[in-house]
This record gives sequence, C-alpha cells and structure tokens, in this order.
Amino acid sequence: MPPPTLTEFLNSTLLFHGLPTPIQNRASQRLVLRHHPAGATLLLEQDWGDCVYLLMQGWVKIVTHNREGRDITLNILGPGNLFGEMASLESSPRSSDVVTLTSVTVGGIPAQDFRDLISTEPQVGFRLAQLLVKRIQQLNRRLQVRESESSARLADVLLFLAEGQGQVQQGGVLIPNLPHRELGSLCGLTRETVTRVLKKLEQEGLLTRPDAEHFYLPDRRKLEALVDS
Repeated sequence: MPPPTLTEFLNSTLLFHGLPTPIQNRASQRLVLRHHPAGATLLLEQDWGDCVYLLMQGWVKIVTHNREGRDITLNILGPGNLFGEMASLESSPRSSDVVTLTSVTVGGIPAQDFRDLISTEPQVGFRLAQLLVKRIQQLNRRLQVRESESSARLADVLLFLAEGQGQVQQGGVLIPNLPHRELGSLCGLTRETVTRVLKKLEQEGLLTRPDAEHFYLPDRRKLEALVDS
C-alpha cells in the first residue's frame, strides 16, 4: 500500500477532516513531515511557539512540572490530534513539554502560515474552536473525578481514550493499551494501582485485552456509571 499523500494525511486529522479539498491543499503546501523515536522531547516549555504540529502516527504526552520539578501529565494525544497551537496563535512561549511515548510521525505548519490560514478560512477557525472546547470539557470532567476512588478515576481516562482514539467494534470500543505509568499520570494514580484496577475492571467484565496493544471496552455505559457513582 502506498504511503498517504499530504492531503490524505490532513483529511485524517481532527482539524482538517471533511473540510473542502482546496483548504486541505493549501495547508499541505506548508506541511513538513518529520519522524521521531520514542522518548524524544519534541517541544520544551518556554520555547517560542513557531510551529503547529499534526500527529500522523504514534502517541505523545503533554507534560508540565510542579515546583519540585516532578512531571505532571496534562494530556495524551494520538493520531489525528494537533499540538502547539496555543503558543503559535498567541506568538508566545510554550506552556508545556511534548514528549513522544512511541515512535511518531508529525506534520509541522509554520505558525505564521497557520495564523494566516485561520484568519482567511473560517471553517478551519471554527473547527479549531470546537477542538479546544472539547479539550476543556474533557479536562473539567477529569478534575471533577480527581477525588473519586481509583476505579472511577481510571474509568474516566479509559473513556477519554475511547472518545478521542476509540475504534467502534461489535458494539464496544477498541482503545490503545498505553503504559500504565502514563495512564496513572493522567488520573493521579501510581503505576501499581493502575495495574491492580485494570485487573479488577477486567474481572468485572468492563474491559478485555484482545492483544498486547489494545483494550476492548464492551459497554461504555457501565464505565460511565462507574465514573458517576
């Protein structure tokens, strides 16, 4: 199978999917693809925001640091997502690090070209606003369950992955099996606690493991009920 064209790649992203072909073609003219290994730091906090990135393959985490210098994972992004847009829109330093969890392929659009595209193509600006609102809603939900018991907190993260990266199969949803340490960082649990809770959810029939790289959620409504309980 031949590799996707730049326009096909853009159509697979949350920002450009379904937008008119002339808009995708315009963006593809400024898009540069790069490949990075796992564990690479793509962006550093306080670096200047000179580019917006679209994630074609792989996973990254968005990280900031507390006063003691410990990492705090703010988000995990998979294929089709974008990052680096806030600093690029504001022409300001970046507010977090971006570190690869797996090998990744990213497409970069220079910040000025991105701002020009937003200001002249209202559909792109509206889609970007929708994505930012969705992220805020997800963050609010995560904060609301932050003091809940461990099963509810991890269930919320699984639902978050299902919403952003899930593949509907046989009435359920297939999601990536990310490192337990990273799942724990999102919900404030240790790696050991995540492993224990995942086993508990599996015993209760709320998830299965079809292979080493995925979880399968047979009934999201039951997980939602666990979060709300």
